[in-house]
Amino acid sequence: MRDGDRPREECGILGLWAPEKRDLAALAYYGLYALQHRGQESAGIALNDDGVFRSRRDAGLVGEVFDRGQLAALGQGNIAVGHVRYATTGSDSRLNAQPLLINHRKGAMALAHNGNLSNSAELREMLENRGSIFHTSTDSEVIAYMIVQERLRQGSIEEAVSAAMDSLEGAYSLVIASPAKLIAARDKHGFRPLCMGKRSDGTVAFASESCALEAVEAAFIRDIRPGEVVTVSDEGTRSDRRHCGLCPRRLCVFEYIYFARPDSVIDGASVCMARQRAGAFLASEHPVEADVVVGVPDSGLDAAIGYAKASGIPYEIGFTKNKYIARTFIAPTQGDRETGVSIKLHPIRAVVEGKRVVLVDDSIVRGTTCRKTIRQLREAGAKEIHMRVSAPPFVAPCWYGTDIDTAENLIANHHSIEEIARIIGVDSLGYLSLDHARLLTGSDGGFCTACFGGEYPTAIPGDGLKNRFEKKIHST
Repeated sequence: MRDGDRPREECGILGLWAPEKRDLAALAYYGLYALQHRGQESAGIALNDDGVFRSRRDAGLVGEVFDRGQLAALGQGNIAVGHVRYATTGSDSRLNAQPLLINHRKGAMALAHNGNLSNSAELREMLENRGSIFHTSTDSEVIAYMIVQERLRQGSIEEAVSAAMDSLEGAYSLVIASPAKLIAARDKHGFRPLCMGKRSDGTVAFASESCALEAVEAAFIRDIRPGEVVTVSDEGTRSDRRHCGLCPRRLCVFEYIYFARPDSVIDGASVCMARQRAGAFLASEHPVEADVVVGVPDSGLDAAIGYAKASGIPYEIGFTKNKYIARTFIAPTQGDRETGVSIKLHPIRAVVEGKRVVLVDDSIVRGTTCRKTIRQLREAGAKEIHMRVSAPPFVAPCWYGTDIDTAENLIANHHSIEEIARIIGVDSLGYLSLDHARLLTGSDGGFCTACFGGEYPTAIPGDGLKNRFEKKIHST
């Protein structure tokens, strides 16, 4: 369901290198399934068979884009790149599905990208002035063209990636397949996660989250460092760290609050434990007398457990969730969107009736669908509702891949916390403080908290709207 009260997900990327040809498409399918929570608008797999690339990508969930026959048609190979997408730059059309396939003078390349460049407009203008022709409205194509231009000057694809990184600003975790190599790269701030694992048969895997490594039966080795470029080929695994340590680490704090799966470990910290820690912080910051703590599925559940443990108030499962509705459930109007909440979530009356309820959720963006959820709790007999939010209020747009591209529609920019409480219909409202958000992993994690009023790690663009390149594509 397209939820107006949550920031939209990121993308998920996956790369596989095997020492010999095998059915990597099927393996990539399982890995992408594990990353489905990161993007539900399109999915794709590109397979490299001795320099010949075959791919399939389309709009829809992984299970909708691929069936057994389509996976078999990709054949065997020893390098695969996969992607699940949520559109942060460019529309959600099939045209913008990834991985991107680029043919150039020195061979072919498949690229999958998670993140958002903050200087994509300037780079795209420069590339267009040099004659580049864009077929999509994504900043991922900008990255691909920057790498290709460097490949014409550099001696290897990994040197080209490293050289291109000198010009790229903002968030990018990449997996790139060349005719003979698989490359993983992470931006200098480490905005988006990327990790590495290895199967018992020697297959090396890169993925946005460790849960995808487990899905392809790869043992976790380590996280890719911010600024690092890792190359896997028949010659082994090599690491280029010339860009490491040039910028302060700024992983998006919302990876721990909402984006990532709770069973993932990112940069050495458990997502589940970080969310429980957020709940404990909320209990200390915003205590209240209540009878039961419930969380809004799914990412509010661990924070609710943390709140209950710290406060001593019993935790209960307060909602039943319809598992047969995809998160891409289309709600074209606000009325339809609010009706969709009833289809997706429903309170359990026996848990909340006559009770003072602490309701824990991960965020409030516009204050629309959470109002419906709260009304459902009232109708189920909740006597009091005290909402606790495991993130600070959103007050600024994000330029690094989260779908908050304008401050205009953020409820916290127009209303006080007391006013928001009245608007959404709760007896009290408490947000996680910015200071505690920075401590979700137990110490100051060096997070990016710009959307909560923290400093932007890079220069911000003049036009950061996610559809800023659409007009150019539609007019060509």
